[in-house]
Amino acid sequence: MVSKKKFMTSLATSAALASVGFATVGQVVPQFGSNVQEAQAATSAINDYINANNIQPVSIQYRTGTFNKYFGYENGVGKPEGVVIHETATPGASAEDEVSYFSWSWPTTQTYVHAFVDDKEILNIHSADYGVWGAGPTANNKYIQVELCRVSTKDQFARSVANQAYYTAYRLVQYGLPFTPGKTVVSHNDVSRMYGETTHTDPVGYFAAWGYSMIQFYNLVGKYYNQLTSGSNTNGGSENTNNNNNNNNSGTPAKGVIKVNAPNRYAVPLYQLGNDGKMTIITNRALANNTPWQTDQIKVVDGTTYRRVATNEWVQQSYVIG
Repeated sequence: MVSKKKFMTSLATSAALASVGFATVGQVVPQFGSNVQEAQAATSAINDYINANNIQPVSIQYRTGTFNKYFGYENGVGKPEGVVIHETATPGASAEDEVSYFSWSWPTTQTYVHAFVDDKEILNIHSADYGVWGAGPTANNKYIQVELCRVSTKDQFARSVANQAYYTAYRLVQYGLPFTPGKTVVSHNDVSRMYGETTHTDPVGYFAAWGYSMIQFYNLVGKYYNQLTSGSNTNGGSENTNNNNNNNNSGTPAKGVIKVNAPNRYAVPLYQLGNDGKMTIITNRALANNTPWQTDQIKVVDGTTYRRVATNEWVQQSYVIG
């Protein structure tokens, strides 16, 4: 662990993976010393600060990541059971830094997550329809996983947790999951206790340093979950939900041109919508990789978002890259 930390410190980006070993992300709770109680007393109202300053989450950005292990959850592709909350344990490393580091390090470190969040960006780097390696085998087969980057000011922390809470709520709504603290939204600490496959306790220690807790985080997730399920905007007027046919996952209009690509496939699969409301794959046609297509509708079927590219031909949103 020491040698790995020394190695990562030498990186130009200062980005870092939070753990060593198979399928774990995050750190054992840092030792903040006697200043923890002072910090809690001084900054115990992060959610109030977010509300008072009208802090709005940013839109989710979708990047094509390098993780090429596409495995479904235990209930199937596109059927996660909730979201695991992580933090990176790397002061000063932005979401961009972490994405850059993970893009080349994961084959060696055997670790990957769906998204990184800081005070400025939400970067999704792997389709949430598929699992990742972030919290031990059991959790990896159940949960979407998002990492919070460490920041240095109260305002940055407030904005970063707002972004992480929004991402969490958005995923719950996307996949038709209820908001149930401790079940559909869990910390890595919860995962360690539930399954005993990791010893990590993030983000508890980092939250505590800002006078924050998972309970307060749950309150923030609940706020955005309610806004999304009621159709309210949460990011400065740019709708970022997929509950209707007006916008897609990235906040762009349903009508327009999209570019599609399917990593590790010869082509992008097409689906047709049946009379029973289910999508089935079309076996005799597909879309060429890295090609543009006109789209005019969005539908969410069994928690998966589809874009229409012909009369009854649909492509999964996870294959849309632009």
